[in-house]
Amino acid sequence: MRRWLIKLRKEQQLTQQQIAAGAHIDRAYYAQIENGTRNPSMTVASRIASYLHINPSLFYSEHLSEPFETALANSPMTIAHCDLELRYTWMFNPYPHFRMDTVIGKRDDELDHELDPNEGTWKLMQLKKQVITEGMSVRTIIPFPLPDGSVRYDVFCQPIYDSDGRIIGAATASLELQS
Repeated sequence: MRRWLIKLRKEQQLTQQQIAAGAHIDRAYYAQIENGTRNPSMTVASRIASYLHINPSLFYSEHLSEPFETALANSPMTIAHCDLELRYTWMFNPYPHFRMDTVIGKRDDELDHELDPNEGTWKLMQLKKQVITEGMSVRTIIPFPLPDGSVRYDVFCQPIYDSDGRIIGAATASLELQS
């Protein structure tokens, strides 16, 4: 079952029929994709993803190559993509203080944090805006205040381009630094 897909559909107040129509597929086929009994082709995944404003790789995230997943799982490294509105379209190895099923489709300031959005949140969002606007990669250290102290991340951010060379978002790789 793709709970993240069901949640995303419900958050956007869409029906299975609306998504199926938007992706030009049969509603029963979409229901099977949502229930996890069928995997969409790359073409169908791309159409659904385009309609929902997400990255199509989400449909295949459970099939990431084992070496990549083994190397990064439980590491202090988080990799993510966002769209032009800074909404997450994909994430691997989410930060410990929020869950994957609450991330997709949301901006950093909309996530369920232990704390309200803080200076670190705003700096991360500003970094993504800068990269998208200027089309240049940026690397910086961003501190995030927590109840028991501050955590710092070394964040590398670069633009994401479509096949026509237009910027469609930003990708970040964030490494938690030891204090």
